Amino acid sequence: MLTIAAALLVVVHQAAPVASGRRAPITAAAEQTAPRQEPAANTLPAEIPLFPLAEVVLFPGVSRPLLIFEPRYRAMVADALKGDKIIGMVRLRPGYEKDYEGRPPIDSIGSAGVIADYEQYPDGRYAILLRGLTTFRVISEDQRKPYRLARAEPIQEVLKDEERTSLSTLRERIAQRLDVVLPLGVEPPDPSLEDTQYINVVAQALNMPEESRQRLLEQNSVLARARMLAEQLDGR
Repeated sequence: MLTIAAALLVVVHQAAPVASGRRAPITAAAEQTAPRQEPAANTLPAEIPLFPLAEVVLFPGVSRPLLIFEPRYRAMVADALKGDKIIGMVRLRPGYEKDYEGRPPIDSIGSAGVIADYEQYPDGRYAILLRGLTTFRVISEDQRKPYRLARAEPIQEVLKDEERTSLSTLRERIAQRLDVVLPLGVEPPDPSLEDTQYINVVAQALNMPEESRQRLLEQNSVLARARMLAEQLDGR
């Protein structure tokens, strides 16, 4: 049986997303259990490369396999691997097709990830596993590279002690709804995940419009994200 994350990978791979990148099935379990040898969350270097996509949103603490084949983004990955291995994922705004080869508009809130694993193919493409570190806000961009570079401000997502009970209650509510709405053969995330990661795994993997997923990412706390996610599931 497929996990919720693996099922999403199958759907997206068959759908052949837009030309910037495609999710590569490095491992079915990678979405939830990527290596944790990575920079500290909620910290970013002064400048990060941006990888804009229309159909991919990355959440903190969750991993996403990607296949990188455009020359400018191959250069981005090569440069990242020489340095801190951090890449910022941002969503392309509707209408990006008119200026796709340039610098089309993006959402100002994204999520930075670290390359936890990679493979380079003989034709120059990269398969990478990107693990989410922190959400960020784009402050400004630099155009000296073929790919986009940004000065980004990390967004602190702090869970207060008094909020933990509320988060656990919402997690249980979400888990109960998943038992109802998930298709036959698709299993929910690992129940042993701690509450924050469980919420972020569901937010990243559950089938929904990317605009809705972006709104989840933009919530300033995992508790607010869980509330919005629970409301979305209650409406199904």
